[in-house]
Amino acid sequence: MTKLELIATTTFGLEAVAKREIMLLGYEIKQVENGRITFIGDESAICRSNLWLRTAERVRLKIGEFKALSFEELFEKTKALPWADWIPENGQFPVDGRSVKSKLFSISDCQAITKKAIVESLKKTYKTEWFEENGPMYRIEVALLNDIATLTIDTTGLGLHKRGYRKLISEAPVKETMAAAMIQLSRWHPDRILMDPFCGSGTIPIEAALIGRNIAPGINRNFISEEWPQVPKKLWTDARKEAHDLADYDRPLKIIGTDMSERVIKVARQNAYDAMVDSDIHFQTLPFQEMQTKKKYGYIICNPPYGERLGEIDEMYALYKEMGQVFRKLDTWSHFILTGYENFESAFGKKADKNRKLFNGNIKTYFFQYFGPRPPRKLTDSSEEGVTENHDDSSE
Repeated sequence: MTKLELIATTTFGLEAVAKREIMLLGYEIKQVENGRITFIGDESAICRSNLWLRTAERVRLKIGEFKALSFEELFEKTKALPWADWIPENGQFPVDGRSVKSKLFSISDCQAITKKAIVESLKKTYKTEWFEENGPMYRIEVALLNDIATLTIDTTGLGLHKRGYRKLISEAPVKETMAAAMIQLSRWHPDRILMDPFCGSGTIPIEAALIGRNIAPGINRNFISEEWPQVPKKLWTDARKEAHDLADYDRPLKIIGTDMSERVIKVARQNAYDAMVDSDIHFQTLPFQEMQTKKKYGYIICNPPYGERLGEIDEMYALYKEMGQVFRKLDTWSHFILTGYENFESAFGKKADKNRKLFNGNIKTYFFQYFGPRPPRKLTDSSEEGVTENHDDSSE
């Protein structure tokens, strides 16, 4: 096995969560920066990290890093990297680019020069003047930050938030990676009830079910590096077998998702079915104002509607004020709310125990965390009274 440097890219604010996931997989962390965690692994780490990382956007293979103040320097140093160790003679290798606070600011020029340098490097190994590029895909990125060029190859393909289950979405859904991060940041334990009263297309309840049963989020999808000859098929087979062996498919869970829209609840049910966790979640058409339960301890984790246009401010304030009134009735529950509304605490009527700034896509949001009391040590879920639910059997 070869010692590799891999980079897990993340949404800003989720670096610490992704770092913890990587460490739990057993890999050494080399560096944590804004939006990316560099770690050390071998070829099997490409398989396992893609299958298991819940909060990362993708996993990149680092080929090299160097200072580049001129196009000539970028060309020569890129050409000197061991591209033939990874790209076969028929490999496809398009080049993407980024440049931030760097002298080489023309992204199109950086892409063209990087491509030309890689071609020249491969010519030496394969003794040919022409590459058909009709084989496996090796999508390269040249990223310049403060004049440091980092050359990587994407091992993922479609972003890791594309679990494969969310073919149907509601308006303004939270990304799967963000939903998983919210659950992990809440420290929710699968023995406790979890409720999302604004569930939309069901992303938070579905991600909770995957976490609760320890199901690898990428187990039902494919990755671009599965076609690479440098990562043997046996490594992918072994990684998927490990994921199936570690999953606790029979663990009982109590997860509830409600929404006032019957249409989006139907979408949520279908998404949960596609994720194969529909038996773990009770979805119900219900306005959050009618939410009620006899359970004394539990978690509310939600992403309520929020607007950015000036005309929506009064409407948002009224919504969050009403949320505060409803949620306070569950004063022994823990509440975790993601919103882009900066004055949420004022409207909600209570200062959060903790507030974490996160980015949901390109939108700056705040994760307001209200911690409820710990349940008595001997109290189990089975000893509590049941949840009051208005089951609509005809629509399930």
